[in-house]
Amino acid sequence: MPALPITLRHADSATKPRRWARLLAVTGLNLTALCLATAQAQSLDELYTAARGYDATYLSARSLADSAPYRAAQANALLRPSLNLDASANTGRVETASNNASFSTRSGQLSARQPLFNRSSSVTIDQAERELQASALRLELAEQDLIVRLAQAYFDVLAAQDALTTTRTSKVAISEQLASAKRNFEVGTATITDTREAQARFDLATAQELAADNDLRNKRIALDLLVGRSNVEPRGLTPPVTLPPITPADADAWARNADAQHPSVRLAQLSLEVARLETSKARSGHLPTLDAVASVISQYNSSGRSGSQLSGVGTTNTGSIGVQFNLPLFTGLSVQNRIKETLALEDKSQNDLEAARRAVSLGTRQAYFGVQSLQAQVLALEAAESSSALALEATQLGYRVGVRVNIDVLNAQTQLYTTRRDLSKARYDTLLGGLRLRQAAGQLKPEDVTAVSRLLSP
Repeated sequence: MPALPITLRHADSATKPRRWARLLAVTGLNLTALCLATAQAQSLDELYTAARGYDATYLSARSLADSAPYRAAQANALLRPSLNLDASANTGRVETASNNASFSTRSGQLSARQPLFNRSSSVTIDQAERELQASALRLELAEQDLIVRLAQAYFDVLAAQDALTTTRTSKVAISEQLASAKRNFEVGTATITDTREAQARFDLATAQELAADNDLRNKRIALDLLVGRSNVEPRGLTPPVTLPPITPADADAWARNADAQHPSVRLAQLSLEVARLETSKARSGHLPTLDAVASVISQYNSSGRSGSQLSGVGTTNTGSIGVQFNLPLFTGLSVQNRIKETLALEDKSQNDLEAARRAVSLGTRQAYFGVQSLQAQVLALEAAESSSALALEATQLGYRVGVRVNIDVLNAQTQLYTTRRDLSKARYDTLLGGLRLRQAAGQLKPEDVTAVSRLLSP
């Protein structure tokens, strides 16, 4: 990167390079690193694509969903024809006092079976179809979870960056106030108390800077591990920041949509259907089964006595086709007890469905009011930032004319930079809360990631 030209035009030009060096050292800014970071900045949309191909938790859920069609196909085979081939070969020898004899037998059997009526197998196929639908819903839940985890890690890095920047800016302001207090003490216009108060604030700011820097490193590591990349640089919000409203602006409407759409509710509904089918399968233990069967048997036999030629050599071929009927008459009361068990499990599934609906309704309402509260906090902090900036200007003016003391300026500075840090985090929390609201309502889609990415700087 070419060096930035700096023209010094004032009489104190010899001191300006030192001031710039001190400022860059205190704030930790590096122009080359800043340009590289800007060039490598990545949007939330881009990182979501990377996370879908790297995150082990999501890939595990996707592999499980990929296996579901094969499990369903195994169930479908229960009502399809089957064909078996059996073959055997035997040889033997019989010895008595009068003579010896030997024999050999070779046989082969080709058998086929086609189920004509089997209620248990039909119910198993219906259950497998619902399990296939459930696997798709579980993958949808895993995808929603990935979106929220990525957004959380993404905005955590941005919030940590803003916190570090705010801490460093505050430290620079405190260092200037410390220098002013020292000069005033040297000329006798201030007491040593002002210097010590400023020094204490500067030392505290140094400790806060170290903590914020470490927190940023940890947040970066978490984001890198989630997307499988190194030194990821997320894009910040495009100024002026305008957060989108939450629509519909009605908690009841969100709850109603969640009850109808949430994957957890639909999963519980499918589980109830599977439980009812299991009861039907248990009742089929009293029903007969009917199969079409066919077989072809070929058998070769040979026998002979010692010292003579083989006799009794022959091949027999047999074919048959028909139906096989089976009706259970008594099973030791196992069928009756199985029915009672499945009815109890059906009641459990019904209660699980009701619990899922209540949990989704509660979570959706809480998420909605949480976003509302965050939006109100953003508006309040924006007003507080403006008021704190004006208060700092007035306090600094009062300090210069002697009606305010050093601690007043330090307090005003701390209030302003703390408000800016809290405002930055509240904005990120609001965006994340919007995604969590859609997740709580079961409406979170990849398109929502794209919508949030549009709010980030290009």
